Amino acid sequence: MNFEIFIMNGFGIYVWSAFVFTFLVCLFLYVRTRKTLKKLEKNFIKEANNLSEEQFEDIKKQKITKEILISHSRS
Repeated sequence: MNFEIFIMNGFGIYVWSAFVFTFLVCLFLYVRTRKTLKKLEKNFIKEANNLSEEQFEDIKKQKITKEILISHSRS
């Protein structure tokens, strides 16, 4: 196998380390955002369960509420 592609005339260490660093930062941000979203969805569901039936029917009409309730029922 030709490793000259990976070495890149001596600049490979900088290029590949930049790729790895960028990938790790994006992965960290994705995981953190997903965790925060799940926490907010759980809080929303808990608060929605405390609403009166009339208030609950009103918020069920909203698009984002439908998406949260559907995703919550799947898990």
